[in-house]
Amino acid sequence: MRDLLKALSKLENQLVEKHGVCLNEAMALCSLYDGTLSASGISEMIGLAPSHTSKVIRSIEEKKLIKRSLGKQDKRTMYFHLTESGNDIIAKIKGDGIEIPDFLVPLFKEYKE
Repeated sequence: MRDLLKALSKLENQLVEKHGVCLNEAMALCSLYDGTLSASGISEMIGLAPSHTSKVIRSIEEKKLIKRSLGKQDKRTMYFHLTESGNDIIAKIKGDGIEIPDFLVPLFKEYKE
């Protein structure tokens, strides 16, 4: 358990240093890469509780990486999409890559296959 937490912490530190986003923010941005989602959709994609997802959304919205809009059919639902800056961050993460800690490498190999 300790090794897992250390590896995740190392991964998050890289994201913060290189791209200015924490791990949860990066996951939320990645979930929006292919389009628009509601807050509950983001929550489901990244596996966080709705209350925690709300904090992550607020943080990346303040960084101007995402933008919100009203639903077309249901005006009570907010939808989120990447801004140009958000797209740039995702492109940089994909382009520059990040060093995957050794402990997590097997998980990423399975994901690619």
